[in-house]
Amino acid sequence: MRSQQSATNPAALLIGHFIFKKIRESQLFAYNVGMASLDQYLDTQLIRGRAHFTREEALTELRLSPLALKAAIGRLAKKQRVANLRHGFYLILRPEDRVAGAPDPARWIDPLMKYQGIDYRVSLLRAAAFHGSSHQAAMTFQVIVPKQLRDFEIGRHRLQFVFQSPAAFAVVNQPEWLGSMKSEAGFARVAGVELTLLDCARYFHKSAGINGLAQIVKDIGAQADARKLAKGAEVYENAAVRRLGYLLDQARYEPQAGALEPFVKAAKTSISLDPSVKPLIASLVKEAPRVAKWKLVINETVETDF
Repeated sequence: MRSQQSATNPAALLIGHFIFKKIRESQLFAYNVGMASLDQYLDTQLIRGRAHFTREEALTELRLSPLALKAAIGRLAKKQRVANLRHGFYLILRPEDRVAGAPDPARWIDPLMKYQGIDYRVSLLRAAAFHGSSHQAAMTFQVIVPKQLRDFEIGRHRLQFVFQSPAAFAVVNQPEWLGSMKSEAGFARVAGVELTLLDCARYFHKSAGINGLAQIVKDIGAQADARKLAKGAEVYENAAVRRLGYLLDQARYEPQAGALEPFVKAAKTSISLDPSVKPLIASLVKEAPRVAKWKLVINETVETDF
C-alpha cells in the first residue's frame, strides 16, 4: 500500500525526475569532454607528423572510459575527421584526405602492419611504379605478407594482401632486398627491383597479366642486379623464374636473363607462358611455338615493344 502511495507521490516523482536529469547531464558533459579532448589529441598527433592512432594509445593519453572514447570516435567519424581502419587502428583525416576517404596507403601501411605484428613489403604494381615503370597506374595497393589476410577498401583505396609462404618470405624479406617508400608520414617497406620482378612474375595474374609483366620487365629489368636476382629466384616457383627469364631475354637484358638460365635445368617439362589462356580447340596447343631455351610454350602474344 505504501509503495503505491510513493509511486504516485508528486514529491517522489519530482525527485526521480531530478536524479534522471542530473545523470543525463553528467553523461552529456562526459561525452562533450571526450569529444573536445579527442579533437585536441588528433591535432596534436598531426603536429607530430602522425596521421594515425590506436585505441590503446588514446585511452592511455586521454584517460577516457572505453565507452566515452567509442562515442567520441563515432561522432568524429561522422564528421569525416577519423576513419576506423581495422582492429582498433584509426586514421586521422585532413581536409585534403576526405575526398578520397583516406590518405594514400603509403602513409599508414607501415604503422598498421606493425600494430598487427605482421611483416610485409609493398610490391607488384605499386612497387613497379615506384621503381620507374610509368606505364603502371596502380589502382590497388598490393602488399606481400606471410599470412592470409583479407583485402579491404577504405574510401577510394583498395588494399590487396598477397600471400607468400612464410619460409620463402623469411628468406627474401630482408633489408638488402628491400627499399624505402618515403611519404610525408614516414617510410614504408617496398620490394627492391629484383623482388619486384620476381613477385610480378610469380603473381603475374595480379600484375595486369602477361603483357603487364612484360611491360614491367622492359621498364625496370635493366636495373636488376643479376646476382641478387638469381639468389632470390631460388625460393620462387621454377615456372615463374622461367617466365621472367624469357621476358628478360626478349628485352635483351642479357646479364639478368643469363642469371636465370640455369634454373631451366630443373624443369622436367615445358609449360605455357600464360597458363590462364586456354585455346578453344585443344589441338591448337601443339601448334603454339616453343622456346626450348626456357622450356616454354608461347601460347600468348606479348604485346610490348621490345
